[in-house]
Formats: sequence, C-alpha cells, structure tokens
Amino acid sequence: MIDRTVSPHIKDAVEFDLRLKPCQAAVLDNGTRVYMVDAGTEEVLQIDLVFYAGNWHEDQNLVAASTNFLLKNGTHKKTAYSINEHFEYYGSYLNRHCFNETANITLHCLNRHLHELLPVVQEIISESVFSEEELRLYKQTSKQKLAVNLKKCEFVAGRLIDEYLYGIDHPYGKYSSAPAFDALTREQLLEFYKQYYVHGKCIIFVAGKIPPDILPLLNQHFGHLPINQTALPEKQHALKPATEKKYRISNDAHGVQGAVRLASYFPGRKHPDFMKLQVLNTLFGGFFGSRLMSNIREDKGYTYGIHSYFENHLQQSAWAISTEAGRAVCEATIQEVYKEMTVLREVPVDEEELLLVRNYMMGSILGELDGPFQIMAKWKNIILHELGEEYFYNSINTIKAITPDDIQQMARTYLIPENFYELVVV
Repeated sequence: MIDRTVSPHIKDAVEFDLRLKPCQAAVLDNGTRVYMVDAGTEEVLQIDLVFYAGNWHEDQNLVAASTNFLLKNGTHKKTAYSINEHFEYYGSYLNRHCFNETANITLHCLNRHLHELLPVVQEIISESVFSEEELRLYKQTSKQKLAVNLKKCEFVAGRLIDEYLYGIDHPYGKYSSAPAFDALTREQLLEFYKQYYVHGKCIIFVAGKIPPDILPLLNQHFGHLPINQTALPEKQHALKPATEKKYRISNDAHGVQGAVRLASYFPGRKHPDFMKLQVLNTLFGGFFGSRLMSNIREDKGYTYGIHSYFENHLQQSAWAISTEAGRAVCEATIQEVYKEMTVLREVPVDEEELLLVRNYMMGSILGELDGPFQIMAKWKNIILHELGEEYFYNSINTIKAITPDDIQQMARTYLIPENFYELVVV
C-alpha cells in the first residue's frame, strides 16, 4: 500500500529517458520515398508531400512562392471554388507552404475520407492550370498585403536583416516587392510547376492512426506520377553580405517603438558545436527565463519580449536576436544584448541556472513528442537535413552532459559583438 504521508519523489526532466517513436519507411512504384509514424488514438491523418521546389530553385523572384500558393486555385477539371468546397465538405484541410529549399502540400483529414480526397490532391499535383484570372487576383491581393505590412517596422526589419546577411540576390536574402509581383507571368509559373512538381523530387510523410491500406492508396494515386524520375538541376548561390554592419532605418516617423534585429552567421546543424550552441542559445535568449528576457524585459522594461533563435536553412545558417522596443531605448537595448554576451564569455553559468535550462529543454522536447504530427515533425527535420536518427539522441545527451565550461567556451567562440549585423527600424 502507498504511504500517503510520504511525498513522492519529484524527478527533474533531465532524468527522463526520452525515446523517439520509430518511423516506418516504404517506396512507391515510381521510387517515391514514404515515411510513416503510426500513433494516436483518433482516426485522423496528416499527409505531407514535400517537393524540392523552394525559392532556392527559382530563376526569378517570387516564382516558387507564387506557384505553390496557386496550386489549389484551379485544375483542368475544377475551379478554385470547387476544390475548396470539396475539401471543406469532407471536413478536411489542405494547405501549402513554400520555404527556401522545399515546398509542401499538406492534407489533414479523417481516415475514412482518403478515397475521396487523395484523387483531388493528385489532380492538383498533375493538372493545375494557373489561370490568368487567378494570377491577377493573387497579384492584386499580395500587393495590397505588402503595402500594409511595409508600414510595420518589424516586417521591414525582418526583410532587411536577411538582405544584409546573405545579399538581396541570394534565396535567403531576397524579398517581395510590387514590381516583382507585376513581373510574374502564367508561363513562368507553369514552367516551374512542370519541372518542380509534375516532374519534381518529392518525399511523402504520413502521420496519425495509419490505416492498413495506406500504401496501396498512396501507390494508386502518386506511385504512377512522373515525380522522382528526373534529377533536378544543381543550383549554387553565392553569398553577398553587406560590407557595413550597423544600420538605422526610418520607416514610421510617428511610431512609438522600433524593431531591433541582430544577426551573425553560425555553423549549421551538422557542425560539432551545434548541439552545445542550442543550449547556449536557450540560456541566452531562447525561453521566457533567459538572460535577455530577465535583463531587457524584467529588469529594464525596454520591451514586452526578446528572443534569440537559429535560422536553420539547409545551406547556410544564422544566429539572430529579435525584439521590438520603445523608440527611445532601442540603442540601449542593443548595448544590453552585448553586455549579456560579455557576461556569458567572462563568467561561468552556475549549476542551478544550467539545470533550469536543461529541464526546460527536456520538457520542451517531451512536449514536441506528444502526438503523431509532432513526432513526424521531428522525423521530417532529421530526414530532410540528412542527419540520421542518432542526431535526436545525441541532442538529448548533450543537454544532459553539457558543463558550464562548455557554455563559456561556446560563448567565447560565437558571441562576439563585432560579428553581428545591427539593425534598428523606427
């Protein structure tokens, strides 16, 4: 019998033995790789088709993003309205997103409706038409949204800091403009669509309560398509970073706050320092109890929130700090960020604070493994970055084993103010 007079032992999150649920792999008749996570109790699925069709592959700005957006806006058989009505009728959700290297078509649905929904997904992949009318409406709406967003300092800052880091012609540094939207043509979108979707490279990720006939269904609708039959052209893009490191931009003369961005290059996921840098970043500005939040929000009251994060692109990565602060204290905010860098370089973190960070990170990972869609997100990251399953467990071990000396060494190597681009938009 349990002795109710004795409090149970409270375990720190670092004591947990976290395991990543296995991912099943299969191959369709045309060579398309399929990865599946069978988990959950509800009869729901997420089917994510990932095409190597991001803006890394485009020859003209906005072609990749526009092609991806207009995929579900009409086929040879269906209008944009009828496509949306079809998915809504079955209580499903079809979305698409374009990133730097890849672009997704993602379906969320009940298992029992797969037979009605997959044929339309197939139709979108192979028979989209990109009508002139849909393109006209897309241009008009996009330019209106852009005009509104350009009045926001944080939006402008997010665009400019990437331009300074990578160069305006690099896929990671380019951004939208009204002339770029105007320059789009239906012929350009069709050409990109045929090369990178109809005949493109695709990987399929399936998560949820997997039905027994999922592979025959996927093979029926996608296994005969001409995807994964032709090698994509290799494309290289030279970095052309700005020569100056400090920028002050006036965007809203009547604004009461400004957007502050700092960013520097840093090693990508495959670098041996990356896992330790994740811990340092969390301590520095990666969660609500971080050094930056404690100083600049809680102590100084300059901002409602400040955070640091990694831009984890496949080809090049950056370490960035982002906040919106009062117009009069933007410069002071930057100086406080640099002070926190100095402290981390010069003073070892104490064990109590490091344990707090460890527990936060382990608890976050535990939350990220709650449910099939979240588990698949972990696997997608591993597969698309070609990291291997051991990457997950090496990350866990690094969080558990990292020392104050490791943290200080990483700070001395990477938290160098002279390496950071500075931007304030007010």
